[in-house]
Amino acid sequence: MDPYAFDEAVRKDGFEVITGVDEAGRGPLAGPVVAAAVILPREIKIDGVRDSKKIPEGEREQLFREILINALDVGVGIVGAEEIDRVNILRATILAMHNAITGLSKKTDIILIDALRIPSIKITQKPVIKGDAKSASIAAASIIAKVVRDRIMVEYHSLYPHYGFDRHKGYGTRVHLDRIRQYGPCPIHRKSFQKVMDVELPFEGSVGVSD
Repeated sequence: MDPYAFDEAVRKDGFEVITGVDEAGRGPLAGPVVAAAVILPREIKIDGVRDSKKIPEGEREQLFREILINALDVGVGIVGAEEIDRVNILRATILAMHNAITGLSKKTDIILIDALRIPSIKITQKPVIKGDAKSASIAAASIIAKVVRDRIMVEYHSLYPHYGFDRHKGYGTRVHLDRIRQYGPCPIHRKSFQKVMDVELPFEGSVGVSD
């Protein structure tokens, strides 16, 4: 289905202003989980908006700019590794989504979320399985969240260059696991994730900022 047609069908059910919500970073071993909430205008269709994971980086950056220019409102929520370890990744994801939604200034009629509900938000919600492939609003949110998170991980690379965060963005690639094995986890690693803790370390402790 055309993702804009999906959103239009929701509007025809009586929900004029739609907020799409999605996250990036539930699976990585390091860094934050980032959520975005996006309200797209009814009259504008941005070509190419789709699941951010299926978009090449250059095109994703261009779409990111177009969404920011054309959206009626955008909110972003970021929850770091320490909080993820404290409350677990699911609760951290829901918190990031809550913060993204409450960061909006425009009132919305319905929230379309990729597969989740936000109990703390008292607005009509519709969880959509694989929503970033079905809804333009959710897909736009996935693009915003993905680009924001990738940029954060590139910044972390300058602090912790040993791990290659600029390339794998914290996901559990072979190179990343090898670097954890070689240097130990750094402050942005999710210590509650089994893959991080299962790595056999050469020494106890973690690396410094850029030693």
